Amino acid sequence: MLLPGVLWFVVYKYFPMYGVIIAFKEYNLVDGVFASGWADPWYKYFKQFVESPYFGQLLANTFLISFYKLLFGMAPPIVFALLISECRYSRYARFIQTLSYMPHFLSWVVIFGILTAFLSQSSGLVNRYIGEFGGDPVPFLTSTDWFRSILVGSDIWKDIGWGSIIYLAAIAGIDPTLYEAGRVDGASRLRMIWHITLPGIRNVIVLLMILQLGHFLDAGFEQIYVMYNVQVYPVADIIDTWVYRVGLQDLNFSLGSAVGLFKSAIGLVLVLGSNALARRWGGGIW
Repeated sequence: MLLPGVLWFVVYKYFPMYGVIIAFKEYNLVDGVFASGWADPWYKYFKQFVESPYFGQLLANTFLISFYKLLFGMAPPIVFALLISECRYSRYARFIQTLSYMPHFLSWVVIFGILTAFLSQSSGLVNRYIGEFGGDPVPFLTSTDWFRSILVGSDIWKDIGWGSIIYLAAIAGIDPTLYEAGRVDGASRLRMIWHITLPGIRNVIVLLMILQLGHFLDAGFEQIYVMYNVQVYPVADIIDTWVYRVGLQDLNFSLGSAVGLFKSAIGLVLVLGSNALARRWGGGIW
């Protein structure tokens, strides 16, 4: 039963790792991976990325957007899962739960269309209400003050329901006799959530946090690429979008591979560090 899953990881995750040598070569499509000459020096493309005048801005934007998504995006799925599990009306809970999954299956192109309908400076619904109350239109989608908030808020809205699935499964696996003992002792529902439910899903919370740290520098390429524009480059341009423009559109695959390896190394350090820290709290993956 494990064989299909193992084969999937071998074919799509481990076997392509040989392509990492492109980061150390003068790769071109005609010669291929192995026939292309080695870069001189071997760290040429890493140096090119680090010495780019945009390196500091790209790294800061990537870290900040990823940090905001991690900081503000961890709690909502947990709170939503707790609210669903505590709802006494099962039909209503299932309806809300199903409804919350739907945004996850929408592409960022569709979501950007929805955001434009609500937040456009010229015709957005929100700005119409602001204008009716005598205010000036707010350029939500083109303002450096608002754009990161829009990114984080739309990301939370899209995945809050989908992210709650694992927490709901973990809550369902808690021994019900613990809740019975809590009711016998006179504990309120909030007390049982704090002393039974949250400790019962603590390991799941730690596990998901560690896994998210492994992709910390991703920051959401598809979302940002669809939503950003020249006016918000100073706060929205991240490593992935820069690599797409400079590395892939110009067919500089070696640069793209070097930056990808750079990101993976940082992700590995974050995963190892967070796991070591989590083990002190009684959690951790290994």
